[in-house]
Amino acid sequence: MQDLTSLVKSRHSAIKFLPDTPISQQELSEIFELVKLAPSAFNLQHTRYAAVTDEDVKERIYQASGGQYKIKLASAVIAVFGDTQAYTHIAEMNEGFLSLGIIDRFEFETTVRDVTEFYETRGADFQREEAIRNASLSAMMLMLIAKDKGWDTCPMIGFDPQAVREAVGAPENLTPVMLIAIGKEDADKRRPRGYRKPVSEFVTFDRF
Repeated sequence: MQDLTSLVKSRHSAIKFLPDTPISQQELSEIFELVKLAPSAFNLQHTRYAAVTDEDVKERIYQASGGQYKIKLASAVIAVFGDTQAYTHIAEMNEGFLSLGIIDRFEFETTVRDVTEFYETRGADFQREEAIRNASLSAMMLMLIAKDKGWDTCPMIGFDPQAVREAVGAPENLTPVMLIAIGKEDADKRRPRGYRKPVSEFVTFDRF
């Protein structure tokens, strides 16, 4: 296990994976046990994952990605989705607080009403943006946790969203956000980290 600074510095996007390096569902589940602690707006936990190790499904995602070979070599490919209708589950996400007496019935009903109104009045575009925003937070957490457990990853945006949705049987309320290839990096193919801007070029204090 690395300290956080070392982990952040060592994580990078793998461009090629070692073939024939399986990852078990148990190992993936251990990663997701920590991923579930990622932040999300109103604790709605918008993110849904399809962790694909089945070769037939993986082949369909490979085709949906335009034939990006890293998917072929990866131990698994993880399709990341954001639920545009996550806000409709606000009641069940707060029932535990209510039953434990952490909030009372009035606060529970107020929260359900206010969060529902917050999303519905802002409309479908906002709901989709929120799904992507929250799923992206979760996906970054996944990549850091995977690295901490000895796995390398590569986030991918080059794919046909509808084809990926169909490959894993995702319903229409789940919007595809990214693919994450996961495996053991082929270190012989590692590239140096790309240029990073100095802080002064991407941070402005107080006002632009």
